[in-house]
Amino acid sequence: MNKTTVTVHMAASLDGFIARKDGSVDWLETKDQFDGGETMDPKTVADFLSTIDCYVMGAKTYETAVKFVAAGHGWVYGNKPAFVFTTRQLEKIKDTVEFLSGDLSQLFAQKLLPKFSNIWVVGGGTLCGECLRLGLVDEVRISLLPVVIGEGIPFFKAIEKDLALHLMEVKAYKNGMVALRHAVIQ
Repeated sequence: MNKTTVTVHMAASLDGFIARKDGSVDWLETKDQFDGGETMDPKTVADFLSTIDCYVMGAKTYETAVKFVAAGHGWVYGNKPAFVFTTRQLEKIKDTVEFLSGDLSQLFAQKLLPKFSNIWVVGGGTLCGECLRLGLVDEVRISLLPVVIGEGIPFFKAIEKDLALHLMEVKAYKNGMVALRHAVIQ
């Protein structure tokens, strides 16, 4: 098996928030137009998503995804395994969803790292921060949207020390989003 890569990825406002204080993400759809940006055509997106082996998320991110399903937007994680770290009882809406609780490092070491090559941690801020704090992350990707929301839930929580990163890639898109990809320097 190839080396496993654990990537933290989230979309954020330009001022670094992943959601409003109430958890809403209504600001994700922007009306900006950047003529010099790349287009996210469906085939390129599908090809990229096919490289991801599984998704990891916290309960609030899962609940947001469930709201998108209820609103008719579908399950954005396709048929890939989705591991939800939570201590709460949540409704399982897909067979590919598994709820986990316990020691994060042990769960990664025993359940995820031996089985998957490309693991994406997609939220929330507490889970992403804890994964970074524990040294579980190889890459950090952030999609910055052209909007300032003033206050909300920060991208990272629970990081007590500086974390050095190396910029690997920058892409600007026609919708004004800028995607940054960093390697974690361990």
